[in-house]
Amino acid sequence: MTAIKSNHIIVKTENLSVGYQSKKRQTVVASNISITLNKGELIALVGPNGIGKSTLLRTLTKVQNSLNGSICVNNKELSLFNDIELSKVLSIVLTEPLAIKNLTVFELVALGRHPYTNWIGALSKKDIAAVHNAISLTNIDDLKQKKCYELSDGQLQKTMIARALAQDTDLIILDEPTTHLDMYHKAYILKLLKKLAKDTNKTILFSSHEINLAIQLCDKMIVMSKNEIISDSPKNLIKKGAFNKLFPEDMIVFDTINGSFKVQE
Repeated sequence: MTAIKSNHIIVKTENLSVGYQSKKRQTVVASNISITLNKGELIALVGPNGIGKSTLLRTLTKVQNSLNGSICVNNKELSLFNDIELSKVLSIVLTEPLAIKNLTVFELVALGRHPYTNWIGALSKKDIAAVHNAISLTNIDDLKQKKCYELSDGQLQKTMIARALAQDTDLIILDEPTTHLDMYHKAYILKLLKKLAKDTNKTILFSSHEINLAIQLCDKMIVMSKNEIISDSPKNLIKKGAFNKLFPEDMIVFDTINGSFKVQE
């Protein structure tokens, strides 16, 4: 009997080591990473600055090679995917400044259909329907004809998420999607991601410094610290004390009862 859809494994790593390889030496940033991401889950990758979150994301998206261990996406080794194949199972939302802000929102979202269009990039009826659906799911219908340079940071982030949705991949990876946003829009974007994971059954993994929000909203979290990398539900991570020693206790402490960080008095 096959597993139920919600438990279908999208990403699985075993004994993964990430870092940098030069001709002379190997620099390991993080090792012994064994995680499983299931269909329909919202997962936050958290940890202190410089711990290796971006390096892990770059490795999971095949931007850089792993040093050791394995990464499987939909039961296929990541290294075996060519660029077009990978773009049909994995979409990425980065925080880097957009170089093509003169496009309209509709045009930017339509770029997500690139893996499926012909060599001249003509959109089929199916492509156009996918773009409209992505725009609807992210609540930006009223922005369709606006130029991207006219958008606020929050509106632009929703547009970038819509582009990833239009790409129609099982896995969406976002690198710090709430950067530059105020508290309201941080919560809005993360609640939107939670709703999208549930409504579309896609696996959404994002790195973030918003640990308190992630604890409240995520199905699973990956906590990176100096000594270990642990992945579980927020509730179980709190029980295991995964957040207690994430930062020096002279400044902030984790309140186990309330499930949030507090400034040390």
